[in-house]
Amino acid sequence: MKLLQNKVALITGASRGIGKGIALKYAEHGASIAFTYLSSVEKALAFEKELEALGIKAKGYRSDAADFAAAEKLIEDILTDFGSLDIVVNNAGITRDTLLMRMSEQQWDEVIQTNLKSVFNISKFAIKPMMKAKSGVFINLSSIVGINGNAGQTNYSSSKAGIIAFTKSIAKELGSRNIRANAIAPGFIETEMTAELPGEVRKSWEQAIPLKKAGTTDDVANLAVFLGSDMASYITGQTIQVCGGLLM
Repeated sequence: MKLLQNKVALITGASRGIGKGIALKYAEHGASIAFTYLSSVEKALAFEKELEALGIKAKGYRSDAADFAAAEKLIEDILTDFGSLDIVVNNAGITRDTLLMRMSEQQWDEVIQTNLKSVFNISKFAIKPMMKAKSGVFINLSSIVGINGNAGQTNYSSSKAGIIAFTKSIAKELGSRNIRANAIAPGFIETEMTAELPGEVRKSWEQAIPLKKAGTTDDVANLAVFLGSDMASYITGQTIQVCGGLLM
């Protein structure tokens, strides 16, 4: 059963990690995929072909979601290329981890701009076609550290907490237009980023998780499919943790 058949989804920062996992899972469920990236054009083209091999339309856009004007053009281009926009997955994010006493203004600003301002930018321009269609879904990637905080991540934690508040607010603003908004708060997920951690650090994380293992991008993507589908038609304004019980 394809839960997202005939839907058009935008996934920001989908060139790797959780974003890539969501894009693949969405394609498996029949959604046409627009995705953004900032790195290699060659890798983006290869990913387009990988998605299209699943029988859907896909297109990558080299676009910085943290850039207000670029976000406006991105949504215009997607509407031109795909004709509609049903689901937005705000996933783009970076880390610049360090203790507050050592954190530079640039490290703070870069994380807030990329992680939080991007959600504002993309959502602001995506709501217009959704309001016209009287239908739409926003899925915003937060983190358990946005709920619980984390030493050495004041910038990242603040950005992810802001995403939760933003999500709740737009859910209240847009609910009467049949537009839903939910946040996903992943815990320790196996990605290229976590693969670089020392073995002892990974082990200590896993031992702290009640399920005694890291999550996978599929664990997050499966929830994103559900929230984007009509099966979640009465769920909005929520933050759902995917963390193996790490945060209860």
